[in-house]
Amino acid sequence: MMAMKRLLSSLHVGRRFVIGVPYVWLLLTFLVPFLIVLKISFSEMEITNPFGTLVTYVDDVLVVKLKLSNYTFIAHDELYLLTYLSSLKFAAITTLLCLLIGYPFAYFMARARAAVRPVLLMMVMLPFWTSFLLRIYAWKGILANDGLLNRLLLDLGIIATPLQIMNTPVSLIIGMVYAYLPFMILPLYANLVKLDLRFLEAAADLGATPWQTFWRITVPLSRSGIVAGAMLVFIPTIGEYVVPELLGGPETLMIGRVLWDEFFTNNDWPMASAVTVVVILLILLPVVWFNRYQSQQEGARA
Repeated sequence: MMAMKRLLSSLHVGRRFVIGVPYVWLLLTFLVPFLIVLKISFSEMEITNPFGTLVTYVDDVLVVKLKLSNYTFIAHDELYLLTYLSSLKFAAITTLLCLLIGYPFAYFMARARAAVRPVLLMMVMLPFWTSFLLRIYAWKGILANDGLLNRLLLDLGIIATPLQIMNTPVSLIIGMVYAYLPFMILPLYANLVKLDLRFLEAAADLGATPWQTFWRITVPLSRSGIVAGAMLVFIPTIGEYVVPELLGGPETLMIGRVLWDEFFTNNDWPMASAVTVVVILLILLPVVWFNRYQSQQEGARA
């Protein structure tokens, strides 16, 4: 009996340890840095110390100073509003294109022979084996006025003069779709490969066409994969900096470039921190919605 109690106690401790490790990791990697940034956003910018001081003790009185002017400036300044809207727009377009391109890829992979699937999966993950920066630089060579794409089109006689693709919204979207497409394909594949084919056979027996079967059976059953892939693409593209910096132009202003300018060009850490906090809040909204959607789905299945 005592041995059983010790076993149960050790299992309980092990369970608490396994659950506690991710929470500690999130605390150290997300919550603590976020609180530091939040503190800076309410501070006064000092020459020697960008962190400032929020709490002081003067004449036996505890004084808390919160500078709200950074947030009010963001709310009233048109540049920041347009930048946030532009970031959301480019992130939404990128997510939609990744879905339109990635869904057929994932569907083909899921329906391929079991022996071929690992090879197809490796081909999707192959870009991760090289540097992200090098891959984006490669697109500069492809999309430039004297790049590979324009040379090919000129040699084929399709165009008479080089196309201006670089430093435009088109080049930005191409780069972001290329960079984040695997993040859409992988969760879709993981969902579609587990699809019960008996549903498709039943729909065919009831007289449904392949197109009707796809829209009424396959797409609804893969909805969780679509939502997961959309979140994996949409969230990081909002704050993307490398692709807009290398492929985008003046018309492709995104919040990542604004953050860089505030931190390292203007050297205004409180303002940059306030912009960061607003970006994080914008990102948390779809995350909260996704968690609520998952809870509803689990409740419906139960």
